[in-house]
Amino acid sequence: MNLPDMPHTVAAAFAQVPRSVRARLLDIRRLIFEFSERMGTVGPVTEALRWGEPAYLTQITKSGTTIRLGRSRSAPKDAAIFFNCQTSLVEEFRIQFADEFLFEKNRAVIIPHRRALPENAVKFCLCWALTYHLGECRKQRADS
Repeated sequence: MNLPDMPHTVAAAFAQVPRSVRARLLDIRRLIFEFSERMGTVGPVTEALRWGEPAYLTQITKSGTTIRLGRSRSAPKDAAIFFNCQTSLVEEFRIQFADEFLFEKNRAVIIPHRRALPENAVKFCLCWALTYHLGECRKQRADS
């Protein structure tokens, strides 16, 4: 898959993040675009800045909720994936992946820098967020 060109504002935001965290966040960015390309119901993902952080939205299909990438104040050496705090996503992830991630309240999944990227768990979290209004990934998890 060829990743889309990154908007200049988003590239500038990534450049502000320490190299070790940035590499992990860019891996997560790649997973977002790979997943959205594979899932026909998600449609194209819009990449923009929200609250000064790279954000990913399903603006055309409205299938999902916004995903932001950055660092948490509570764990600045770790990569964080932020989700809309008005959803139940982080609480669901806390139940499913307590051994994979750290969590910040009801807003973020934190991936400790000393661990390998738990790619399957991250993919599943991204799936839930990008299809939040469709419930597709929740159905898959319940069936498995």
